[in-house]
Amino acid sequence: MTSVALAFSGGLDTTVCVSLLQEEYGYDEVVGVTVDVGQPESEFEEAQETADAHGLDLHVVDAKAEFADLCFDSVRANATYQGYPLGTALARPVIANEILDVAEAEGCDALAHGCTGKGNDQLRFEAVWRASDLDVVAPIRELELTREWEQEYAEEHDLPVQSGNSGIWSIDTNLWSRSVEGGELEDPAHVPPEDIYEWTDDPANATETELVEITFEDGYPVALDGEELSPTELIRTLNEQAGKHGVGRTDMMEDRMLGLKVRENYEHPAATTLLTAHEALEQLVLTKDERDFKRSIDNEWAQKGYEGLVDHPLVGALEGFIDETQERVTGTVTIKFQGGQARPVARESEYAAYSEDAASFNTSGVGDITQKDATGVAKYHGFQSRLANAATAAAKAKKNDSE
Repeated sequence: MTSVALAFSGGLDTTVCVSLLQEEYGYDEVVGVTVDVGQPESEFEEAQETADAHGLDLHVVDAKAEFADLCFDSVRANATYQGYPLGTALARPVIANEILDVAEAEGCDALAHGCTGKGNDQLRFEAVWRASDLDVVAPIRELELTREWEQEYAEEHDLPVQSGNSGIWSIDTNLWSRSVEGGELEDPAHVPPEDIYEWTDDPANATETELVEITFEDGYPVALDGEELSPTELIRTLNEQAGKHGVGRTDMMEDRMLGLKVRENYEHPAATTLLTAHEALEQLVLTKDERDFKRSIDNEWAQKGYEGLVDHPLVGALEGFIDETQERVTGTVTIKFQGGQARPVARESEYAAYSEDAASFNTSGVGDITQKDATGVAKYHGFQSRLANAATAAAKAKKNDSE
């Protein structure tokens, strides 16, 4: 008897996959695995209902803590991809590893997902799974199915579909972000209706303001308004608080790994808040050279995170530098929520690379350095560019005279 472990959400793609794995691929048993990375409770109820309708053995694995820890690692790396916080990309390796564990424990012969051949998730899942000895099956990709075909198939076979808006939109939710794509949203010229958003209120209606204080230790967020919270609790609390002010919406054209440009809509209130606060604290405690170099480190970390390769050896090397810098990223940042924005308005740390006395216009010098001492620096500043410009002008004049 052959069996396959399926990444199961109860949505259109994976619901159709259950039947296809049995009918088209000949597996005797399909083991459904749903991994909890912070989805709404309703999604688990819907997944269980769909599994029951299929007679599917469903395993639910709680990985919220592991995922939240990875999200906080991304905060230390200021990780965004083309301007938005990584959510789905970071969740996929966590989910893939948990599914692999279940598959091996259940003695499965293969692993399966419901990803298309056009998206990123197929690569993120399989980067983890292909390190195992199990076969990898991708029915939607291998049979070259369209969403329209899946909807018709589900209707013809009376399959329960539990995907937002009857499967028209593809919605992915986790602790860190919520993404909505598909349907009319695929048209870049289409203005999305307000009802695609669930985590954030319309920023145009966000007239009130609110201040929150976030505490960091070694670059990790540890407390909100003085109350220590676990990563999961802190994210959930900030999602609600910041979301009420319309913080954390992204509507963008995203460049996928396969070269396709796609329209994506994201919500990420807590992620936006924490990333903004963390960067504000780094501005206070790190030197200019560290900040300049860390941008390249952060970009590389984010790229690998986007690819789902968080266990890549390069990431470990990058985190060596990040760990060194984060030893001083300890302190508090006050964020002001206003009109859809999360704006840092105060920051404090004992590691501040800042002297109010030195920077003040009300003091004449900087320690034993006088203002007059800057004269020599000012004379040399730009000397090479002035020299180059003068040489160029002289050469051009000589050329014109010869003509």
